[in-house]
This record gives sequence, structure tokens and C-alpha cells, in this order.
Amino acid sequence: MTTPPAYSPIPSIPVPQFPPHPHPRVWLLTSATSPLGIALARLLLAHGDSVVVGMRASEVENGVQRGEEFRRFWDEVCGVEVGNDGGQGEGKRVMDAPMELGENARERLRVVELDGRTMGKCQAAVAEAAEAFGRVDILFCCTSEAVIGTVEELAASPSTLTLVRDQFETNYFGPVNIIKAVLPGMRERKSGHIIALTGITGHLGTPGLSMYCAAGWALEGFCDSLAYEVAPFNIKITIVQPNLEIGVLINRITSAPLLPQYAPDVNPAPLSRTIIGGLLDRIDASQSHRQSYSSSPPSTLNSNTPDGTPETNPATTTTAASPTPNLSSSTAITSLYPSLPTAMKDRLIAETVHALTAIGGHENPPARHIVGCEGVASVKEKLKTVSEELEDFVECSCAVDIEESVGEGGRAEQGDGVGVGG
Repeated sequence: MTTPPAYSPIPSIPVPQFPPHPHPRVWLLTSATSPLGIALARLLLAHGDSVVVGMRASEVENGVQRGEEFRRFWDEVCGVEVGNDGGQGEGKRVMDAPMELGENARERLRVVELDGRTMGKCQAAVAEAAEAFGRVDILFCCTSEAVIGTVEELAASPSTLTLVRDQFETNYFGPVNIIKAVLPGMRERKSGHIIALTGITGHLGTPGLSMYCAAGWALEGFCDSLAYEVAPFNIKITIVQPNLEIGVLINRITSAPLLPQYAPDVNPAPLSRTIIGGLLDRIDASQSHRQSYSSSPPSTLNSNTPDGTPETNPATTTTAASPTPNLSSSTAITSLYPSLPTAMKDRLIAETVHALTAIGGHENPPARHIVGCEGVASVKEKLKTVSEELEDFVECSCAVDIEESVGEGGRAEQGDGVGVGG
């Protein structure tokens, strides 16, 4: 196995510059176990804000490493020192919360159950936040997962079709539900900021990530329309687009079985499965948490379905194994949480966290914010291509324009034999 590359320390990131605000804000983060959510929550607490973080009950139970990361953060906030037994039982003792988290950090952090796929749980989470801190000033939708597979691979069986549904349930309907849950309170106060995390894939279609891109584009279209509707209530909407690695490498990846027609030695398209699989091969495979399936979708990992009924599937197996499954040749649905080296993970999220602290609650936030120079360059190149294609076919586009005027009878008067309303 290839030795993982050595990752350099985090590059120099400017000290977070929070926008001016007269009082501490209340944030609601939809994913407590996301490395991005944990890093942002730590900065917000240090700044003096209050933070409500949501999680599914199954996230800590099934996502072993992600659950442990959140437990360590929770112990840090609560001032619990972990002993040599790894944090079990008598190995813990209560201490004061670290000063870098600010005073009364424990009182300013609340964990709520939140499953975006269920509207009732979204409403309950918002109600708990309001009960604890009086309101929600800023909502950050950061729950995400990535389904990898070509369009044909994801249509090959009932199980892969379920992956498509799960992709939209998590990346589209989940954010939509929690956004709808916070709107009444923000509208009543005539104040609020909603931040939706999508990705550079909101501009760039990516081979092998068609459904991931589609769910992100759907969410962006929803947010663009919503922004006009809620502007009179002084509710701001921002779409944050980090690099692809943020959406894929710090969340769960699920890969559909490979079709022979899309094998790397047959299809030269730069499919995401090959690229991501190659990167994971360079990372310590023994640190990856894997769930493999013979036929069942990743939704069976959850202890409860969106409607609250338990799920059972004897075909499902959950294992923590090494090495990382080969996404390029797997004949089964494979799901994993990449276990990244700390230095690499910190480098990935540093720019995005900095952007979120600068934008969140801003009086005049951007409708879209692209994170990182690489993303900006990619979008500029895409816009250049679109502009060039537009010019190439502008005559064809304008050739079908219909000149018409409305007469006294309210009917359109036809021009050169072509018109409407005749």
C-alpha cells in the first residue's frame, strides 16, 4: 500500500473577523458530528455566541469515529479531562472549561435531536433552540453526504435507486425542512440569516457525482427563489460553495456497484470514483470506518427511518475494517467515513470556517460565496465557457424572437404571420 503523504501544518489563516453585532448571536448548526460543524462551534463559543447543534440519534452509535470526535468536543466544553482508560468511567474528572471557549461555554451549547428528513423533528429542534436561547439568529445547513456512481449505475437496481432517494433526502429535503422550520420565527422578528453549504459542484457538473450535483443545484435554486420571498422580512440567504473535498471527504461517501462499461480501463471519463478512490488509497486505510452492503442502501445504517419506525435488514453488515474498500472495482454498495489525518482535515476546513465566521450574521451578506482561489478560478473558467457558447449561438437565439403588441381587445396582434393569441 502506498504510504500516505505527509501533510504540512495548517497554513496561516487570518484571525476570524466576525461582523459587528450588538449582542451575542444564536446559531443552529444542523450537523454536530461534522468536522466542519465542530470547528465552527468551537470558534463561535470562543466568540461568545450561543450554539445549538443537531444530530441524529444514530450518528453517534453508528459513525464510530465521528461520534468519538463529537464526544471529545463535548468533554472539552464540559471541562472533562479524559484519563488513561480512553474516557470510560473513572478515567474522567471534571475540570473548568478551557478559557479559549469563553466563559460559560457549557451553558451556551445545546445538543438537540435533528433529522432533517422529518419535518416534525426539525420543528422540535427549532423549538428547543428557542426555549433555550429565545431565538435562532443564524441557521447553518451543513448536513451532507455524497453518493458516487454514474447515471446508469444508480439506475441499475432497486437498491441503487434508493441511493438516489437518500441523496435527495439528506442534501435537499433535509435543508429545505429545517429552513421552513426557522422561517416563522425569523419572519416574526424581521431578522435572520440562513446559510446553506453546497459546493463548487453548484457551478460545475462532475462525472460520477450526478445525483450529488443535482441535489446541490436543487437546493441552490430553492435558496435563490426563497431569497426574493423573504427579503421584505429582512431575512438574508447565503449559499457557501467550498471545494469538492469539503463536501465529499469530511462526510459519508456511498458508492454504487461498478458497471463494466464504466471501468477505468474502458471509459476514459475522469469519474469521481477513480479520483476519490485513489486519494483514499493514499490515506491510512486502517483509520477509515467502513460499512459494506451486498444489496441494501446506506439508509439501513440509521436506527430509525424518517417516520420513526425501526429498520431491520439482515443483509446489512457494519464493520470497521482495513484496508479502505476499492471504490473503483467494488461490486457491492460500499459506504465509508474517510478518516483523514488531523493536519489534512484541518487544512480542508480552515478556509471554509473562516468564511463562515466572516459572513454569518453580516448586515449585507453575499448571495453566494465561493471559498478558495481554486474554486474562484474554476468558476471564472466555467463562466468564460458559457459566455463564449452564448456568443457562438446568439444569432440563433435571437432569430426566434416574436414581435407582438397587445391591441385594444387584449389579443396579441400577429406580425409577420407568426404570433400568439390568434
